[in-house]
Amino acid sequence: MPSIIWYPGHDALLKDIERAEGCYLYDSNGKRYVDLESGVWCTSIGHGHPRILNVINQQAARIMHNGFMYASRIVEAAASEILNLLGFGGGRLVFLCSGSEAVEYGVRVSRMVTDKPLLMTMTDSYFGAYGSAWRRDESEWFGFDWTGCARCPEKRTCDDTCELWAAVPFERIGGFLFEPGSSSGLVRFPPAKLIRSIVDFVHKAGGLVQVNEVTTGIARTGKWFGYQHYGIAPDIASMGKGIGNGYPVSATAFRPGVIERLGGRPIPYAQSHQNDPLGAAVAREVIRVIEEEDLVERAARTGEFLVSGLEGIKARTARIREIRSRGLLVAIELEDGPDEALTREILSDLLSQGYVLARRSGYGVLRVDPPLSISTKDIEGFLRTFEEVLA
Repeated sequence: MPSIIWYPGHDALLKDIERAEGCYLYDSNGKRYVDLESGVWCTSIGHGHPRILNVINQQAARIMHNGFMYASRIVEAAASEILNLLGFGGGRLVFLCSGSEAVEYGVRVSRMVTDKPLLMTMTDSYFGAYGSAWRRDESEWFGFDWTGCARCPEKRTCDDTCELWAAVPFERIGGFLFEPGSSSGLVRFPPAKLIRSIVDFVHKAGGLVQVNEVTTGIARTGKWFGYQHYGIAPDIASMGKGIGNGYPVSATAFRPGVIERLGGRPIPYAQSHQNDPLGAAVAREVIRVIEEEDLVERAARTGEFLVSGLEGIKARTARIREIRSRGLLVAIELEDGPDEALTREILSDLLSQGYVLARRSGYGVLRVDPPLSISTKDIEGFLRTFEEVLA
């Protein structure tokens, strides 16, 4: 594809996909592929969902785009429903176009309400393609390496008696930005005890807690949002990818208390497609489809079925090092060398058999992130093929 600037670290393995429906992709020869990466987590309820297509058609015929000085009621209605879903009733929400935007927007608000120089996050987090959260300059961010906490006894408290905790400059930290499980696509989950301790400390010091739900939200982990597995109450939530089911819309939501702390100050960010009615209508319909089709519970149930099958394969082969999962967010780490030759070969073989997976560049990791609506029949077919390929 000589005219296209492609994604760094990823090869264009399928160059003639012509259409998609549900969990399937079809090439120009009519060959069908099961999409087990949901178009990079985006098509949460399946390609070409009829209700989403209908909303796009109807809303586009009314009004697609707002200017800076006029609004559409669908935007307010969609925002209200999403705020209520988060438990942020009475708060505010902005619709944007990408997850990177949604994260950066929340970061700017956190910096507006704190007089401390640093925001805290985990060193293995990914927050987007630009802005402060992407750069993570040491003058603005403190990165915490939590890998040593993974083996910490559950009864031990997170306080100054721990050398890792004692090294955190909490007196300079005004907020915490948490990615609850994606770990830059590696699918790793920091201990709940650690996260709750950080959140408690930040809140007691008057700081804000923001969650990046771009990959872990919208039912992907078997709950509506990934932070719900940790029993915390964030102040800001950033969403993207699955909330648009392939349409480029994202959102950042704020609890009422955050808006009060802004004191009427404008947030220094504006772009041409902010709060577009078409994006808002799509996001609202995605939420309603997930609710009405019970896809949160289905994701949890299907994820358990998938991981159970993968664990069986792991027990029968020496190829798999570890399986990490939460709902339908699944990583398969292979026993591979630094050149990732085995991982690439397996990915290629699966593709030839009609299964599209994600490969985490730089690691021997394959990800399985299918649409929440995937059938057990398709999961069974993948498991059989995967074991045959490994053999």
